[in-house]
Amino acid sequence: MTESLTVTDRTRLRRSPKRGDFDLTTICTILDAQPLCSVGYVIDGKPYVTPTLQWREDNHVYWHGSSASHALRQGEGTEVCINVTILDGFVLARSGKHHSVNYRSVTLFGKAFKVEDPAEKHAKLARFVNGLFPGRYEGLRPEHPQDLKATTLLGLKLEEGSAKVRSGGPNDEEADYALPIWAGVIPVHLVTGPPIPDPRNLPDVGAPSHVTNFQLHHSSDRS
Repeated sequence: MTESLTVTDRTRLRRSPKRGDFDLTTICTILDAQPLCSVGYVIDGKPYVTPTLQWREDNHVYWHGSSASHALRQGEGTEVCINVTILDGFVLARSGKHHSVNYRSVTLFGKAFKVEDPAEKHAKLARFVNGLFPGRYEGLRPEHPQDLKATTLLGLKLEEGSAKVRSGGPNDEEADYALPIWAGVIPVHLVTGPPIPDPRNLPDVGAPSHVTNFQLHHSSDRS
Protein backbone atom coordinates (compact mmCIF):
# COMPACT_ATOMS: atom_id res chain seq x y z
CA MET A 1 0.00 0.00 0.00
CA THR A 2 1.03 3.59 -0.49
CA GLU A 3 1.59 5.62 2.66
CA SER A 4 -1.36 7.94 2.06
CA LEU A 5 -4.41 8.25 -0.15
CA THR A 6 -4.54 10.82 -2.92
CA VAL A 7 -6.79 13.79 -2.17
CA THR A 8 -9.73 13.96 -4.57
CA ASP A 9 -12.53 16.46 -5.01
CA ARG A 10 -14.93 14.38 -2.94
CA THR A 11 -12.44 13.56 -0.18
CA ARG A 12 -10.97 17.03 0.24
CA LEU A 13 -12.22 18.47 3.51
CA ARG A 14 -13.77 21.86 2.94
CA ARG A 15 -14.74 22.50 6.56
CA SER A 16 -12.18 22.07 9.35
CA PRO A 17 -9.54 20.75 6.92
CA LYS A 18 -6.99 20.47 9.74
CA ARG A 19 -8.99 17.55 11.09
CA GLY A 20 -8.55 15.61 7.86
CA ASP A 21 -6.00 12.84 7.57
CA PHE A 22 -5.15 10.86 4.44
CA ASP A 23 -2.45 8.77 6.09
CA LEU A 24 -3.17 5.07 5.56
CA THR A 25 -1.91 4.13 9.01
CA THR A 26 -4.49 6.45 10.57
CA ILE A 27 -7.24 5.20 8.27
CA CYS A 28 -6.46 1.52 8.88
CA THR A 29 -6.21 2.01 12.64
CA ILE A 30 -9.72 3.45 12.76
CA LEU A 31 -11.13 0.76 10.46
CA ASP A 32 -9.55 -1.96 12.60
CA ALA A 33 -10.86 -0.40 15.81
CA GLN A 34 -14.54 -0.24 14.86
CA PRO A 35 -16.25 -3.10 13.00
CA LEU A 36 -19.62 -1.34 12.74
CA CYS A 37 -20.04 0.72 9.60
CA SER A 38 -22.67 2.24 7.34
CA VAL A 39 -22.64 1.54 3.61
CA GLY A 40 -24.31 3.93 1.21
CA TYR A 41 -25.66 2.77 -2.16
CA VAL A 42 -27.54 4.47 -4.97
CA ILE A 43 -30.17 2.09 -6.29
CA ASP A 44 -32.47 3.13 -9.13
CA GLY A 45 -31.42 6.72 -8.53
CA LYS A 46 -32.35 6.67 -4.84
CA PRO A 47 -29.94 6.67 -1.86
CA TYR A 48 -29.87 3.82 0.66
CA VAL A 49 -27.74 3.36 3.76
CA THR A 50 -27.39 0.05 5.56
CA PRO A 51 -25.54 -0.71 8.81
CA THR A 52 -23.29 -3.76 8.78
CA LEU A 53 -19.94 -5.03 10.04
CA GLN A 54 -16.72 -4.50 8.10
CA TRP A 55 -13.22 -5.88 8.35
CA ARG A 56 -9.98 -4.99 6.67
CA GLU A 57 -7.46 -7.25 4.97
CA ASP A 58 -4.39 -5.36 3.78
CA ASN A 59 -5.64 -2.67 1.38
CA HIS A 60 -9.23 -3.91 1.10
CA VAL A 61 -12.35 -3.60 3.23
CA TYR A 62 -15.02 -6.32 3.17
CA TRP A 63 -18.62 -6.63 4.32
CA HIS A 64 -21.22 -9.34 3.90
CA GLY A 65 -24.92 -10.08 4.19
CA SER A 66 -27.73 -12.19 2.89
CA SER A 67 -27.70 -13.07 -0.80
CA ALA A 68 -31.35 -11.99 -0.77
CA SER A 69 -30.33 -8.44 0.16
CA HIS A 70 -31.43 -6.01 -2.54
CA ALA A 71 -28.70 -3.55 -1.57
CA LEU A 72 -25.92 -6.14 -1.77
CA ARG A 73 -27.17 -7.47 -5.09
CA GLN A 74 -27.30 -3.97 -6.55
CA GLY A 75 -24.04 -2.91 -4.89
CA GLU A 76 -21.80 -5.19 -6.91
CA GLY A 77 -19.89 -3.20 -9.51
CA THR A 78 -21.39 0.14 -8.47
CA GLU A 79 -20.05 3.12 -6.58
CA VAL A 80 -20.53 2.89 -2.81
CA CYS A 81 -19.60 4.96 0.22
CA ILE A 82 -18.54 3.44 3.54
CA ASN A 83 -18.34 5.30 6.84
CA VAL A 84 -16.90 4.17 10.16
CA THR A 85 -17.19 6.48 13.17
CA ILE A 86 -16.05 6.14 16.78
CA LEU A 87 -17.58 8.55 19.29
CA ASP A 88 -15.01 9.55 21.93
CA GLY A 89 -16.73 12.32 23.85
CA PHE A 90 -19.25 15.15 24.08
CA VAL A 91 -17.67 18.62 24.02
CA LEU A 92 -19.59 21.20 26.04
CA ALA A 93 -18.75 24.81 25.27
CA ARG A 94 -19.89 28.17 26.63
CA SER A 95 -22.24 28.71 23.71
CA GLY A 96 -24.49 26.39 21.80
CA LYS A 97 -22.65 27.13 18.60
CA HIS A 98 -19.38 25.68 19.83
CA HIS A 99 -20.70 22.46 21.34
CA SER A 100 -19.19 19.52 19.51
CA VAL A 101 -18.08 15.90 19.82
CA ASN A 102 -14.72 14.19 19.83
CA TYR A 103 -14.60 11.40 17.29
CA ARG A 104 -12.53 9.39 14.84
CA SER A 105 -14.05 8.62 11.47
CA VAL A 106 -13.18 7.23 8.05
CA THR A 107 -15.14 7.69 4.83
CA LEU A 108 -14.27 5.59 1.80
CA PHE A 109 -15.45 5.75 -1.82
CA GLY A 110 -15.10 3.28 -4.65
CA LYS A 111 -16.60 0.57 -6.78
CA ALA A 112 -17.65 -2.53 -4.84
CA PHE A 113 -16.67 -5.96 -6.11
CA LYS A 114 -18.12 -9.36 -5.29
CA VAL A 115 -16.01 -12.23 -3.97
CA GLU A 116 -17.20 -15.17 -6.08
CA ASP A 117 -14.73 -17.99 -5.43
CA PRO A 118 -16.17 -20.25 -2.67
CA ALA A 119 -12.75 -21.04 -1.17
CA GLU A 120 -11.79 -17.36 -1.03
CA LYS A 121 -15.17 -16.42 0.41
CA HIS A 122 -14.85 -19.14 3.06
CA ALA A 123 -11.36 -17.97 4.02
CA LYS A 124 -12.38 -14.33 4.31
CA LEU A 125 -15.46 -15.08 6.41
CA ALA A 126 -13.32 -17.23 8.69
CA ARG A 127 -10.88 -14.34 9.08
CA PHE A 128 -13.78 -12.05 9.91
CA VAL A 129 -15.02 -14.27 12.75
CA ASN A 130 -11.54 -14.99 14.09
CA GLY A 131 -10.66 -11.30 13.87
CA LEU A 132 -13.32 -10.60 16.48
CA PHE A 133 -13.05 -13.86 18.45
CA PRO A 134 -9.63 -15.48 17.90
CA GLY A 135 -9.87 -19.21 17.28
CA ARG A 136 -13.67 -19.37 17.29
CA TYR A 137 -14.22 -20.32 13.66
CA GLU A 138 -12.30 -23.57 13.96
CA GLY A 139 -14.63 -24.71 16.76
CA LEU A 140 -17.85 -24.09 14.86
CA ARG A 141 -19.77 -26.68 12.88
CA PRO A 142 -18.47 -27.01 9.31
CA GLU A 143 -20.15 -24.73 6.79
CA HIS A 144 -22.93 -26.23 4.71
CA PRO A 145 -22.60 -25.48 0.99
CA GLN A 146 -25.84 -23.53 1.26
CA ASP A 147 -24.31 -21.28 3.94
CA LEU A 148 -21.89 -19.78 1.43
CA LYS A 149 -24.53 -19.58 -1.29
CA ALA A 150 -26.78 -17.66 1.07
CA THR A 151 -24.04 -15.14 1.84
CA THR A 152 -22.90 -12.28 -0.41
CA LEU A 153 -19.43 -10.91 0.24
CA LEU A 154 -18.48 -7.51 -1.16
CA GLY A 155 -15.15 -5.74 -1.05
CA LEU A 156 -13.69 -2.30 -1.68
CA LYS A 157 -10.09 -1.35 -2.37
CA LEU A 158 -8.63 1.42 -0.22
CA GLU A 159 -8.00 3.93 -2.98
CA GLU A 160 -10.18 6.96 -2.25
CA GLY A 161 -11.12 8.22 1.17
CA SER A 162 -10.00 10.10 4.25
CA ALA A 163 -10.05 10.10 8.01
CA LYS A 164 -11.38 12.94 10.13
CA VAL A 165 -10.53 13.29 13.81
CA ARG A 166 -11.51 15.74 16.51
CA SER A 167 -9.98 15.68 19.99
CA GLY A 168 -9.49 18.06 22.87
CA GLY A 169 -11.71 20.57 24.61
CA PRO A 170 -14.09 23.28 23.44
CA ASN A 171 -13.00 26.11 21.18
CA ASP A 172 -14.88 29.08 22.54
CA GLU A 173 -14.80 32.68 21.44
CA GLU A 174 -12.24 34.57 23.50
CA ALA A 175 -14.78 36.81 25.22
CA ASP A 176 -16.82 33.80 26.36
CA TYR A 177 -14.02 32.44 28.57
CA ALA A 178 -14.93 35.12 31.12
CA LEU A 179 -18.48 33.75 31.48
CA PRO A 180 -19.41 31.70 34.60
CA ILE A 181 -20.38 28.67 32.52
CA TRP A 182 -18.95 25.17 32.95
CA ALA A 183 -17.25 23.83 29.83
CA GLY A 184 -15.31 20.66 29.15
CA VAL A 185 -15.53 17.14 27.78
CA ILE A 186 -17.66 14.17 28.81
CA PRO A 187 -15.65 11.14 27.61
CA VAL A 188 -17.53 8.31 25.93
CA HIS A 189 -16.32 4.70 26.08
CA LEU A 190 -17.89 1.61 24.53
CA VAL A 191 -17.55 -1.29 26.96
CA THR A 192 -18.65 -4.92 27.10
CA GLY A 193 -20.50 -6.62 29.92
CA PRO A 194 -20.34 -10.16 31.29
CA PRO A 195 -21.23 -12.83 28.69
CA ILE A 196 -24.83 -14.05 28.79
CA PRO A 197 -25.04 -17.76 27.90
CA ASP A 198 -27.74 -19.12 25.63
CA PRO A 199 -30.19 -21.04 27.87
CA ARG A 200 -30.07 -23.88 25.33
CA ASN A 201 -26.33 -24.43 25.76
CA LEU A 202 -25.54 -28.02 26.67
CA PRO A 203 -24.92 -28.41 30.42
CA ASP A 204 -21.23 -29.28 30.06
CA VAL A 205 -20.38 -26.50 27.58
CA GLY A 206 -18.54 -23.64 29.21
CA ALA A 207 -17.57 -20.29 27.73
CA PRO A 208 -14.29 -20.46 25.76
CA SER A 209 -11.44 -18.04 26.39
CA HIS A 210 -12.32 -15.87 23.40
CA VAL A 211 -15.60 -15.16 25.19
CA THR A 212 -14.40 -14.79 28.77
CA ASN A 213 -11.34 -12.77 27.72
CA PHE A 214 -13.04 -10.75 24.99
CA GLN A 215 -11.91 -7.15 24.83
CA LEU A 216 -13.00 -4.41 22.51
CA HIS A 217 -10.30 -3.03 20.26
CA HIS A 218 -12.29 0.15 19.67
CA SER A 219 -11.96 1.94 22.99
CA SER A 220 -11.17 5.62 23.07
CA ASP A 221 -7.51 4.84 23.76
CA ARG A 222 -5.64 6.11 20.70
CA SER A 223 -2.40 4.32 21.53
